[in-house]
Amino acid sequence: MNPSSPQLDATPGVFSLLLSSTRRGARLGRLLAVTELRSWGVPPSVTERAEQIVAELTANAVLHGRVQGRDFRLGLSLSPAPRTLRIEVTDARRDRMPVLPQPADAESGRGLLLVAALADRWGVVPYPPSGKTVWAEAEIPSAHTAPSGQSADERL
Repeated sequence: MNPSSPQLDATPGVFSLLLSSTRRGARLGRLLAVTELRSWGVPPSVTERAEQIVAELTANAVLHGRVQGRDFRLGLSLSPAPRTLRIEVTDARRDRMPVLPQPADAESGRGLLLVAALADRWGVVPYPPSGKTVWAEAEIPSAHTAPSGQSADERL
């Protein structure tokens, strides 16, 4: 095995950060998430999906979940078995629960359609006392085995 190829640790990674409920906070959340996922050795294909999911969920937290003077929380966690990345964005507005729009709704909600397409699972849960957490999960595929018996990472 090539020691320089990134590998996921056996212990799950956890990342959590409060960010300002501004466009700048949403952008910073996306950039920090990508940096963290790369440091964990998450495959680029999953990192790219996660980047888009984080961008949509943090933008929604800023646009629809903002309460003056309250931040939103971005959380990432990595579970080793099954290998799953969980993304959570918590904001302060439980009264504005996300709803997946019908395809005919061209004016709004397209971000949630993108989240639903990119994530293996997603949902929303109340966050006491008055907020909500929108979460999405992406499964991390196992390394494919090459015909020679080496993993794809070992051939590189």
